[in-house]
Amino acid sequence: MPVIRFIEADGTPHPVEAAVGQSLKQAALDHLVPGIIGDCGGCASCGTCHAYIDDKHLPLLAPADENEEMILEGIPTPRTANSRLTCQIPVTADMAGMEVHIPDTQF
Repeated sequence: MPVIRFIEADGTPHPVEAAVGQSLKQAALDHLVPGIIGDCGGCASCGTCHAYIDDKHLPLLAPADENEEMILEGIPTPRTANSRLTCQIPVTADMAGMEVHIPDTQF
């Protein structure tokens, strides 16, 4: 299982062993990582699993689809080129070492 580092806005790291195939959101929730909420249960309709993916690993991800882009337009935290909904990112083996930065708020 790849280890993915979720990093809180204050810099607190949370290394998580994530199962291949599960979403980044679910990996974070399974390990009680603060700041990833996922109110909609992974349907890409709430934006409360928003995070910033490190630049090194961003090219490994499929691009955000139209629905994810729409939800990201409405998030309360600053959107950047590496903003993604973690519920829409399935874990793959090549994500080992990925850093996922969590915004200071999801609301």
